[in-house]
Amino acid sequence: MKIAVLGAGESGVGTAILAKQKGYEVFVSDKGMIAKKYKEVLLHNDIVFEEGKHTMAKIIDADVVMKSPGIPDKVQLIQDLIKSGVSVISEIEFASKFTDATIIGITGSNGKTTTTLLTHHVLKNAQLDVGVAGNVGDSFALQVAQENHKNYVLELSSFQLDGIKDFAPHIAIITNISPDHLDRYDYKFENYIESKFRITMNQTEDDYLIYDGDDKVITTWLENNKTKATLLPFSLKNKMDKGAYKDNNYIIIQTNTNKFTMSIKTLALQGSHNTKNAMASSMVSQLLKVRNETLRESLEDFESVEHRLESVLKINGVQYINDSKATNVNATFYALDSMKSDTIWIVGGVDKGNDYSDLLPLVHEKVKAIICLGVDNSKIKDAFGNVVDFIIETQGAEEAVKVAYKLANKGDAVLLSPACASFDLFENYEDRGRQFKEAVRLL
Repeated sequence: MKIAVLGAGESGVGTAILAKQKGYEVFVSDKGMIAKKYKEVLLHNDIVFEEGKHTMAKIIDADVVMKSPGIPDKVQLIQDLIKSGVSVISEIEFASKFTDATIIGITGSNGKTTTTLLTHHVLKNAQLDVGVAGNVGDSFALQVAQENHKNYVLELSSFQLDGIKDFAPHIAIITNISPDHLDRYDYKFENYIESKFRITMNQTEDDYLIYDGDDKVITTWLENNKTKATLLPFSLKNKMDKGAYKDNNYIIIQTNTNKFTMSIKTLALQGSHNTKNAMASSMVSQLLKVRNETLRESLEDFESVEHRLESVLKINGVQYINDSKATNVNATFYALDSMKSDTIWIVGGVDKGNDYSDLLPLVHEKVKAIICLGVDNSKIKDAFGNVVDFIIETQGAEEAVKVAYKLANKGDAVLLSPACASFDLFENYEDRGRQFKEAVRLL
């Protein structure tokens, strides 16, 4: 069997190593230049590769093509492969064929990283043999090749789910669905919704779908479409016979005969969105028979995710907060909603088809100034020009932080929550967050 791997990043190189181990003839092709650390891995494993181009004759000769999630389906190369009848799949699909592990798959527009890491934290504390992969950590394929854990918690983007055919997690979680990445889905929200629900398309009656029962997009899809999985909703608004809900200041989890109750005040992660993340993780833990005491301790001592409402420093009574991971409007909504003081909001980047109207009431109530951090800020200025007195454009994290420092008074907060992708001025959201934190430390 021959496999062509498109993209020599984390998922591509992991797939190449697993494929070679399983006896495939492997060819790796990257249109850009391959990072030094990945090139060294390919050379060390005697894997044939090319960089700076895609040689169609070599790629189309493959029995299967693994496509990096960063490559859109609409590019000509992928369209030509599909027309030629070549199977084009994701790393998640390929790697899942070589493991019998119990898989917990987590997707959603927001909260999936926190829920993934929190779930992994609980299961690890319960001394289960568990790996974490997908959008975090080492690639799923590499771990299947080298460690092959008995359980995996996978953070799955819509792009990864677009490339599955038979992949079926035993437990699937959809944290929420709001418009995101619409530039990849012909600016049609319904296409993006369908992509997210691919997580449950191969599940059986023995599997579970955990989801936000307060999310209208999710509940509407479930009313109009079928999944074989057992449904377990979580809600802050409604009581659930089976699932998770809030009662006064407690979360109640009931997935089977075992009932788990915990005060929201003792959760390590505060905020309504984090209460929902804790509910989702708790239901996984119950399904996998984790002791209540272990679950309780894990929810109390979990440390927050970097770049997600991360407190950086307090300088002259002003709190600086790094929420660089907020790459869409819904994530920024949560961030602004959690602000308790007057806020200087740093926003902007590559707009993915954003509609800022949902943010208007929060901006009106909480934001005293907007600092734009992007190449093209016209949509932000149009949306909020009549709402705040100050909208200032900057060309980098250091400049944005210096401007914020001048505008801020004691008791204010400076919030980086971009609501946009980072690729105009930064490598990725991590690079953006780290540059912001470094600029704050230099004040």
